[in-house]
Amino acid sequence: MQWNCFGWGDWTMKPIRPFEDFIKEGIVKKQSPDKSRAKSLVEESEKARIFLAEVVREIGVNNENANQIIKNCYDIIMEMLRAKMLMEGYNCSGIGAHEAEVSYLRKLNFNEIDIQFINQLRYFRNGILYYGKIFDKEYAEKVLHFLEKVHSSLKQMLKS
Repeated sequence: MQWNCFGWGDWTMKPIRPFEDFIKEGIVKKQSPDKSRAKSLVEESEKARIFLAEVVREIGVNNENANQIIKNCYDIIMEMLRAKMLMEGYNCSGIGAHEAEVSYLRKLNFNEIDIQFINQLRYFRNGILYYGKIFDKEYAEKVLHFLEKVHSSLKQMLKS
């Protein structure tokens, strides 16, 4: 892996397209707000965050559990983001849905560095699931720190 401005990675990604592009392509559809499903996602995200904190406290972060921690952090972030989208009446599906969800962060006024980090996380999580990429304790700790950093912002956006 090589060092880049976001940490360790061997990634080359296209820039994140505007959210409106995903609407035009039909990846994002406007619908009635689904507050019930949004609430369920928030609850699941919070349970996952509590579980992750317990794992980190009891077992710690190591090279053997790094991939699992990275995937869990990604899922926690994305469940909260999906909940916000559902509350606003957006639903994503199909190829490009995860990228569309990351793009939605711009509408929520997240800073570009955080958006790029989440996009990197999206890309790396895909690598873990489909290509057998292995990440180390160092990157998992960086992702955990990032989750802690953005969690309160994500929680706040769900209240508004």
